[in-house]
Amino acid sequence: MRSPILVAVAASLVGRTLGHGDHGGSQKPMVGESANWMTKHMAEEHHIGDFDASSFFVLHDYDADGHWEPEEILRTYGLMDESNKDVPQSRRDEIQRELLRLLDTDNDGFVTRDEFVAFIGSGRTLPDVGTGPGHHGDDEYEYEIHHWEKYHDENTQLEDLTHPEDIEHFKKHEMLEDEEERLEQLNKMPIVEDNIPSKFRRAG
Repeated sequence: MRSPILVAVAASLVGRTLGHGDHGGSQKPMVGESANWMTKHMAEEHHIGDFDASSFFVLHDYDADGHWEPEEILRTYGLMDESNKDVPQSRRDEIQRELLRLLDTDNDGFVTRDEFVAFIGSGRTLPDVGTGPGHHGDDEYEYEIHHWEKYHDENTQLEDLTHPEDIEHFKKHEMLEDEEERLEQLNKMPIVEDNIPSKFRRAG
């Protein structure tokens, strides 16, 4: 029997594909091998080919506080993603120092939009630090933009989701569903007082 959550997730993806219009149909913009890292990142991760420094900054200001904290910079470079889990902490620290040296002109520990716009306006660009295109979405977003939009569309049926990426993605959903059911069952279980440590039992 098909898991209801899998059917719902697949239906949601089809709905998002229909809602995305050209975004889903045209796929990512074509960029040359010689393109800079920012251009490749925007094409690969966001399917955007036309952007300016300000829009790039806002898109990657994940908490919308007007600053890039070091964690946000690392996230933009995909260092919070599972694909880079083997990058050692020493290399992460090195990348963070390098980027703050380039961008944080007043040395206050974070990057403002003005600092970033000035950096780009000077003719420079964010460097490629060798951590890939910068996967920084959640599992649903990464699956949708890197697999679903490439191999599936609004005509996809549940029976068509047979690629290894599909199987792995929906396996995660099944695991989450199983865990939710387990917690629900635990919440329904009556409290057995003998299992409560004596110091926490009600007196009397």
